Amino acid sequence: MKKSVTIIILIAIFLAFGGSMYYLYQKNEQDPIVYETEKPSTQTIIKKTVATGSILPLEEVLIKPNISGVIEEIFVEGGDFVKSGDLLAKIKVVPNLNALNDAKNSIDEAKISLDNERRNFDRQSSLFNKGVISKVDLERAQLSFDQAKQAYSASNKRYDIVKTGTTKGYGNAANTLIRSTVTGMVLEVPVEVGNQIIESNNFNEGTTIAAIADVNKMIFEGKVDESEVGKIKENLPLEITVGALENVTFDAILDYIAPKGNEENGAIQFEIKGTLKKQDSVFIRAGLSANASIILGRADSVLSIKEALVQFDPETKKPFLEIATGEQQFERRDIELGISDGIYVEVKSGLEKEDEIKVWNEVKPDEFEG
Repeated sequence: MKKSVTIIILIAIFLAFGGSMYYLYQKNEQDPIVYETEKPSTQTIIKKTVATGSILPLEEVLIKPNISGVIEEIFVEGGDFVKSGDLLAKIKVVPNLNALNDAKNSIDEAKISLDNERRNFDRQSSLFNKGVISKVDLERAQLSFDQAKQAYSASNKRYDIVKTGTTKGYGNAANTLIRSTVTGMVLEVPVEVGNQIIESNNFNEGTTIAAIADVNKMIFEGKVDESEVGKIKENLPLEITVGALENVTFDAILDYIAPKGNEENGAIQFEIKGTLKKQDSVFIRAGLSANASIILGRADSVLSIKEALVQFDPETKKPFLEIATGEQQFERRDIELGISDGIYVEVKSGLEKEDEIKVWNEVKPDEFEG
C-alpha cells in the first residue's frame, strides 16, 4: 500500500515538472514585443472650439405702414437694391365708417359756417361802401370769412384722407405710398397684392411690407455651450464656414458674448456674435447656416508630436516620453507641453527633432477588430 502511494506521488511530481518545463519552453519560443518609434514633426497647431449658428445682416429694417388697408401694388421683390425714399408698395385704404361719417359731418358744419360768414362779409361790404361802418369792421368780417373758407377746405382734405389715405397736393407724402427708409437690399416681401395690412401704432407693431438690410455688413450669430463659454473672450478671431459655400472660409472677430445663458434641450446656451470680414467676390445670403471655429490659441511651425505618444507619471501627473537609446532600449525623459488641438501637441522642452519616441500604446489590427 505504501509502495503504491509513493509511486503515485512520484508520477505527479514528474508530470508537474514536465508541465513546467513545457510552459517555459513555449514562453521562450514566443516572439519578444517589438515597439515601433516615431519622430516629432513641425506643425502649426490651432486650438479651437466650434459654435453653430447662421449668417445674418448687422442691421435689418422692417418697413411697416402707418395706415391700414389692402395692398394695391408692389413695386419690388426679394433681391432688389433700393435707396432711401424709393417706392415699395401702394396701399388702397378701406375707410372706417365712423371716421368717414365724422369727417363728412365736419364738412357740413364747415359749409354752414362758411355760408354764414360769406353773408356777413357781403353785408359788411355793403355798409362800408355806404360809409356806415369803418374799415376795421370790414377787415374783421374779411378775416372771419377767410377763416371759414380755410376750415371748409381743411374739412374736405380730412375727408379725402380718411376715405383714400391722401388728398390733393400731398401725393409724395401720402400714407398710401410705402417708401424705403434705408438704403440696402430687399431681403423679403412677405405680403402680396390683395393682402389686408394693419398700421403700426402704440398698440400693434403692424404688418411688415418689406425687410431691407445692407448685405455688405453681415454677422455670424450662434450659440456655445456653457462648458465652452469660459474658454472664450471678446476679440478672439473666428473662422466662419458656410455649408452652402464649399471651400470658402470667412474671417471674423468675436465681438459679443451674452452675459446670460438660456436653457435649450436641458443645456445652457450662450449667444455669441461676430462681425464678418466680407469677401467682395462672394455673395452671402442672409439666413445661411454656418459654423464658427473660435481660435482659442495658435502656435505656428512648432515641434510637435502625436498626443497619443505622451505618458503621464501616475504620482506626479507630469508628462514624459520614452526615447530610444538603442535597439529596443528606451529611457524616460520628462517634457514640457504647450498647445494641443486634440491630435498633435506642442513640445516646448525635453525633446529634440532627431529623437525617436516609443509608440507605447499601439493598437494591433486584431485588437481593433475585436
